[in-house]
Amino acid sequence: MGDLVLAIDCSTTASKAVVWDMQGRAVSMGHAGFSHAAPQPGWGEQDPGDWWTATVTAIGKACGRIDVSRLAALSITHQRETFVCLDEAGHALRPAMLWLDTRATEEVAQFGSDAVHRKTGKPPNTATSWYKLLWLRAHEPRTLDSTARIADVHAYLVNRLTGEWATSWGSIDPLGVLDLETFALDDDLIDRIGLTKAQFPSVHAPGTVLGTLRREVADLLGLTPGLPVVAGLGDGQAAGLGVGITRPGEAYLNLGTGIVSGTFSAEYRTDRAFRTMTGGVPGTYLIETFFGGGTYNVTWFTERFSGIGGQPFGLDLSPERILEAAAADLPAGAEGLLALPYLTGVLTPYWDSNARGVLFGLSPRHGKAHVYRAILEGLALEQRLSTTGAEAAMGTRTERFRLMGGGTRSRLWSQIVADVLDRPVEIAREAEATCLGAGMLAAAGAGLFPSIGAASDAMSGGGRQHLPDPDQTTRYDRLFGVYKDLYPALRDQFARLKDVMHELS
Repeated sequence: MGDLVLAIDCSTTASKAVVWDMQGRAVSMGHAGFSHAAPQPGWGEQDPGDWWTATVTAIGKACGRIDVSRLAALSITHQRETFVCLDEAGHALRPAMLWLDTRATEEVAQFGSDAVHRKTGKPPNTATSWYKLLWLRAHEPRTLDSTARIADVHAYLVNRLTGEWATSWGSIDPLGVLDLETFALDDDLIDRIGLTKAQFPSVHAPGTVLGTLRREVADLLGLTPGLPVVAGLGDGQAAGLGVGITRPGEAYLNLGTGIVSGTFSAEYRTDRAFRTMTGGVPGTYLIETFFGGGTYNVTWFTERFSGIGGQPFGLDLSPERILEAAAADLPAGAEGLLALPYLTGVLTPYWDSNARGVLFGLSPRHGKAHVYRAILEGLALEQRLSTTGAEAAMGTRTERFRLMGGGTRSRLWSQIVADVLDRPVEIAREAEATCLGAGMLAAAGAGLFPSIGAASDAMSGGGRQHLPDPDQTTRYDRLFGVYKDLYPALRDQFARLKDVMHELS
């Protein structure tokens, strides 16, 4: 039996392949990017063929440096909610609809209900694919009438690798057609789209062997025919597994393009303060908060307004590092400036796609460093809003967070998060935690560990820690009292602004 596993992470912008050993160390890595389109404002579409082409390239780069006979299995993690309509031959009938697509606002208003929320764990929102499928039924009925298969990203890649139409319940869950108490496709939800369960892939527990690598595909990839392909997870759930969140009282916080936090739960619960996702350990759940404008806010400000080009003054420093150094010299609260980080709307806890970013308290004394610090603080304050709301609904408290994602490179931001949440935070040892989660599933599925939990324990770990500063926490407590009232005061104005702009256009 091999002693390495291959994990594939097919995200919104790239496919990444990483070969892992059983200590959770990356042996080799490959990467290939692709693009997506926005044919109209609020739309997000992608050619699913790019998922496969980029995955082939990424695997070639990662596995060209190793003895492929050492691979025991492969597994997949991926962008969630994204799906594609396929014909009998597996060809796309239209571009895939992405998780970030918000066109189905009317369907959310018309069909979203407490009953659907209780069944799927997803409060009504445009990210959930069920509403986009309802949009297709209303606006592109011929597409659905011609559809032989609805495939999430995982199912699409598994079919190309093995020929099987199968997926993980952790991968199809974000589509919003799964009963989260039974982990089975729901007849009623699918019937309301005008489809049948036969048009969806078969659904299996994470860590299940779904099939083996076809010979012609193995030859294309340079891998061994018959390599087991193990059921994976969506990227958020895989990230939680990748940093070892497998027990009550534990939570991860991903400081990425979007900011996602997931708290382990052995029980199924629903509330508008969070969305409930299937967990990496079969039969468990992640209580998840999510807002889309994470490092996106930081990049937006740096590129559009900072005026700092790459390697300014000939120094080997990024614009973010320069801004961070200046922001670190400012007091908590950026001298009276608060940032509402809703550039892309807000999911938990308000579920409002009309919401937009706000700088509150601007005065002549404020400069670039103030805005930069206010954005970092606004993101942390928003996470506190989500965390405390979820905890109140659950009746539990998370004692420690494990942080991952590109934002953890900022020591200032990591410390602000600890101070605002008033909890210790630990930086995950492995930056590619999402891909590592898929590697853990591959290792468990191949029998290299007795369970998924054992694989997670052996392959995950932590790094530097940030402890909350009591004085800073006290200051942020006062600021949070103002911050939490900003959105409620502006909710109606966001909707009015959207209507006015629609009329003016």
